[in-house]
Amino acid sequence: MRTFLAVIIILLSAVCLTTAYTITVQPSTRECFYEELRQGDKMTITYQVGDGGHLDIDFVIMDPNDHLLDSSERQSTGTFSFNVEVTGRYTYCFSNEMSTVSEKIVSFNAHGIVSAPDDGSHTDPLEKEIRELAEGLAAIKDEQEYIVMRERIHRDTAESTNDRVKWWSIFQFIVLFGVCFWQVFYLKRFFEVKRVV
Repeated sequence: MRTFLAVIIILLSAVCLTTAYTITVQPSTRECFYEELRQGDKMTITYQVGDGGHLDIDFVIMDPNDHLLDSSERQSTGTFSFNVEVTGRYTYCFSNEMSTVSEKIVSFNAHGIVSAPDDGSHTDPLEKEIRELAEGLAAIKDEQEYIVMRERIHRDTAESTNDRVKWWSIFQFIVLFGVCFWQVFYLKRFFEVKRVV
């Protein structure tokens, strides 16, 4: 019973550590976030650029000693996982410093799996399965948010295309009407009988 209770607490703490954010990164700026982690924890960060510019952003993760753990430049989506080796405050930043005009809308998840203290006894198979399920659920949640963001991008593209087609059709109608009116007017003048008095 005690093991089952510990497993439930670990599962709930893993679910509670999952956070989803949508931020706007202004041109020529950097947005940083901080996580307090302990040695043995596992941290995963996934992100997707939803709008702005070429849908790209720079990303860095640094440990408490300000050593670069990982980075990416001008990516539209990314996933970074790492095991915590040093206890302390970890920093991850989204940078839009390469852009001077367009802001970027970034949706990201930061979730960690807290390690349970090992009391020297063997790991319960049920506890192991629950941990694997928690990791699988976090991966599914990330994938679902990625799909929602992609759907939003595609919907915006479709609506923009629809607006352009609508305005192009209206422009064509106006031009066609103008050409027809000019042709009728020109033909009427062409067949007019001019009398010389």
